[in-house]
Amino acid sequence: MSLLRAGTDFSGEFIKIDLPFGDGVAEGLRAGDLVHLTGTMYTGRDQTHRRLCALLDEGKELPVDLSGQLLYYVGPSPARPGRVIGAAGPTTSYRMDTYTPRLLDLGLKATLGKGSRSMTVRESMQDCGAIYLAAFGGAGALLSQCIKEVRLIAFEDAGPEAMFCFEVQDFPAVVINDVQGRDFYEEIASLDDVNK
Repeated sequence: MSLLRAGTDFSGEFIKIDLPFGDGVAEGLRAGDLVHLTGTMYTGRDQTHRRLCALLDEGKELPVDLSGQLLYYVGPSPARPGRVIGAAGPTTSYRMDTYTPRLLDLGLKATLGKGSRSMTVRESMQDCGAIYLAAFGGAGALLSQCIKEVRLIAFEDAGPEAMFCFEVQDFPAVVINDVQGRDFYEEIASLDDVNK
């Protein structure tokens, strides 16, 4: 369900997506589509991105194969008793823009955060057949309920900025940048301009 087609009504149907991405799945999504993500996603913020690129610079293998994967920009808070994780809301994505094209070149299929991406990242996504999704900012506690399991993958000394693997179920997001180069934020802004 596209938010543009639904008139930004969030009650529309979500497209169910299994992670990691299968062939052609990301390519079939359009800017404005609402999705529910189920499966495995990896996490990383600034420190993780710097370290991943440093490993590449040194000719070393990354802790995970990023091909077909989704990388969520999040620094989760500690879990309360009886929970697998604390609040897990999105981080501002442009902070990772310097590193993102290099990871997309490795086959990373999607990134998930909040806010806009640079034109360099948008062009790289288009070249690599990748997409950018946004999670709903300010809803970290709610989003954490969709996270069913958490495993540390790498960079434990980075605390919440370490790389984790999340097993998620029906994690809500919206497609912001699709493989055709469309940008949902720009399309909404242009609709606002027309309606003024």
